[in-house]
Amino acid sequence: MSIEENKAIMLRSLEVFNKGNLDLIDELYSKNYLSHAPATAREINGPEAMKQYVSELRSAFPDLNITIDDNIAEGEKIVSLQTLTGTHKGEFNGIAPTGKKFSLKSAIVCKIVNGKFVETWVYMDSLDLMQQLGIIQMPPA
Repeated sequence: MSIEENKAIMLRSLEVFNKGNLDLIDELYSKNYLSHAPATAREINGPEAMKQYVSELRSAFPDLNITIDDNIAEGEKIVSLQTLTGTHKGEFNGIAPTGKKFSLKSAIVCKIVNGKFVETWVYMDSLDLMQQLGIIQMPPA
């Protein structure tokens, strides 16, 4: 697939997260898909695990919205710089809802083969997220 086709796949994947379109996961994620995302506190293996993760994420943050700030691609890899926003209205990784809004930058490195995600590495500032949700307070300077 071309670099432009891979960028289009990345853009299309937003429908999974922003609208909760779980059916699209089977189309966009390979059966051997693997996600490395420290914020999830687990690896996500395969489309079914991805569906469960997205369901949990959308339950915790029903207004989750991800926008792409920039996509940089070469060959099978694409780096997507994104902004995530939402409101913590449900349990997230064992943390009770706080009702607080967040806005967070992230970088995702994806490997796309034959039109499907096969592996992703997610980088975000989890401490910043926990601070915005009021879960962690920074000591005074």
